[in-house]
Amino acid sequence: MVEKTHPYWPTQLPAKLTYLQGEKPLVDYLEQHAKQTPNETAYIFYGTRISWSALSNQVQRFAHYLHRMGVKKGSCVALYMQNCPQYIIAHFAIQKLGGMVVPLNPMFKENELAYFLEEAPIEGIISGSEGYPLVKKAIEKTHPLQFTVTTNYYDFLPEQPEWKFPEEFLLSKQHFTETDDFCEILQNESPYEGKETIDIWNDVGLIVFTSGTTGRPKGAMLTYGNALFKTAASMQANGMGEKDVLLASAPLCHIAGMVMGLNSPVYTGRPCVLFTRFDPLATVEAIEKERITYWYSIAPMNWAILQLPTIKDKNLSSLKTNLATSFGVQVTAELADNWRTLTNGCSLFEAAYGLSETHTCDTFMPIDKIKYGSCGISIYETQIRILSLETGEEQPVGKEGEIVIKNPGVFKGYLNRPDATSETLQDGWVHTGDIGYLDDEGYLYFLGRVKEMIKSSGYSIFPEDVEALLNLHPAIRQSAVIGVPDPLKGEVVKAFVVLHDREKVKFTAADLIAWAKETMAAYKYPRYIEIIDQLPATPSGKVLRKLLKEE
Repeated sequence: MVEKTHPYWPTQLPAKLTYLQGEKPLVDYLEQHAKQTPNETAYIFYGTRISWSALSNQVQRFAHYLHRMGVKKGSCVALYMQNCPQYIIAHFAIQKLGGMVVPLNPMFKENELAYFLEEAPIEGIISGSEGYPLVKKAIEKTHPLQFTVTTNYYDFLPEQPEWKFPEEFLLSKQHFTETDDFCEILQNESPYEGKETIDIWNDVGLIVFTSGTTGRPKGAMLTYGNALFKTAASMQANGMGEKDVLLASAPLCHIAGMVMGLNSPVYTGRPCVLFTRFDPLATVEAIEKERITYWYSIAPMNWAILQLPTIKDKNLSSLKTNLATSFGVQVTAELADNWRTLTNGCSLFEAAYGLSETHTCDTFMPIDKIKYGSCGISIYETQIRILSLETGEEQPVGKEGEIVIKNPGVFKGYLNRPDATSETLQDGWVHTGDIGYLDDEGYLYFLGRVKEMIKSSGYSIFPEDVEALLNLHPAIRQSAVIGVPDPLKGEVVKAFVVLHDREKVKFTAADLIAWAKETMAAYKYPRYIEIIDQLPATPSGKVLRKLLKEE
């Protein structure tokens, strides 16, 4: 049990964190569900229902294959797939053997894959068949792997999917002579009967590549205990109950999508509808049919559902909790009010502040006191401080500085990067490289990255601040802000905006600049605005300002 530390802790929440099955790896939780509730549904994949006993059996069979391939405690195995049951099976099969899962974004291309194959001692890779040609080229550029497995999403789809499946992944079955087929492995292997001893607080079970505070991606080493702690803390703080039904549409390769779509169902034993990719209508249909109660979304997803022409005819009243992340579109009181009306009472609020190095979810939003614009308060056994960028001294309430964090979710360091580790991880504290402040009730406000901060005439400008203000304009759907050179001011603000379709002919960039000038401080308003059709973003919805700056 872990004592709470926050002085403004909600009275309705337990003061201590209790692990549902004790301190053990999440794969052991999965096996316990298979013993206690074997026939209950674990995942629903476009209509295909997978029970806990079936899922556990598939994990055991795939673990037996991996064991034959030489995977053992400390081995690195990469996953390069879209969201699918195969991803979940492979993830826990690797960890069943004490191995380390290395999630690779399925949007990565050949050179990016080659970089990761050089950075981590990856012994094998499980790939979607559509991505294998890129994997093959990356291997040819680097070094051979001990094994390669390919899989087709068709293999786990029902004959008639209940909801629209992404057409670009509906590929005919492909057989590669140099790879093993995932489903053939499940058919031919016997269950693995061994048992690896795992020290959950010290053994690494996950390596997530992240840019961290600076530079090219580095492998953040996370323990089995990091995953257990953050999943348990998030589920208890956000009030997941025994009757909840989950929906997962965020990428499982991303740390937030992993917590909500992979770890949380396995920790709680609650059924989860799994989507390969977010689709507004399919999401609405799934919520209606499966009576989904709990969803983690990205704010643009909620916005897209609200724009569906027939949305007022849908019944989303089963939805009770909707944690969301502000990427491009902010989680505002107005968006939350519209969502509450549509769903007949579902609360929509900022999910959390977090980063890969802490296994995310370092904060949560108290449901009885939501503060829009904030990231909530620190979660169980978590300390958050704000340090001066100049002196390193702790800042008082309301004063901005670098966010530093300490809790049982903190990573062990970066793989083979001692210098980067010592810069980020100091005496158990993660120096995030993010700028923010705490208010008088301990709510955290995120202002932006140190590296993305814009300095104009001596003033510090945070992109998220300007974006939030721009998004108040009724014509603007999304915005992203960068700094561009200026001979007098050093830098000035440039904004890229996406307009609502109905407003595209009504407003010019000059109109928007004039409006911004009237509504923002003189040093802050954008001197340049470019109207574009779409912002570059990761699969999780995070806007890539770096690409805008490069262009």
